[in-house]
Amino acid sequence: MGRTLALFVIGLVFGGGLGFAFAAGNGITFDGHDHGDAAQHGGMDHGGMTADGMDHAKMHETPIAVAADAAPEVQIMVSPDPMAGHNLHVMVENFEFSPQNASLPHQPGQGHAHVYANGVKLARIYGPWMHLDGLPKGQVEIEVTLNSNDHHPLEVEGTPVTARAVVEVE
Repeated sequence: MGRTLALFVIGLVFGGGLGFAFAAGNGITFDGHDHGDAAQHGGMDHGGMTADGMDHAKMHETPIAVAADAAPEVQIMVSPDPMAGHNLHVMVENFEFSPQNASLPHQPGQGHAHVYANGVKLARIYGPWMHLDGLPKGQVEIEVTLNSNDHHPLEVEGTPVTARAVVEVE
């Protein structure tokens, strides 16, 4: 009986570990999303339907039009960090970062930003500063988009509210 129990425990440990390694290696996470093709989708795979039957991938592609008189603006500055990497400063007007409302319904004039390097989504940010580390060598285009609380990109007269800068990474 003791040997059977020991073999059972060994099977659970190694079987669970191999299963976890397989899942992680294939981009399968505990949040229910398959992130295997994340690089193709700006860093995340938003596939699947939401609880209300909306296609999650299409939901984030549809921009929210903002009237020109209330148009948010964004500018960025990327500077080398004295220790390592770069520091990104996101400066906004007519826009408020609202981390407390992330993933809630759209509220005019508030939301968060998405940060991209060479078109690949790195992160979403809820404030004006972010440290960028591990960027690829060479010229790297950093792009920041302003997004509503519910992740839709914002646009003014058909133009996305975005800012870009190119940095040289050595």
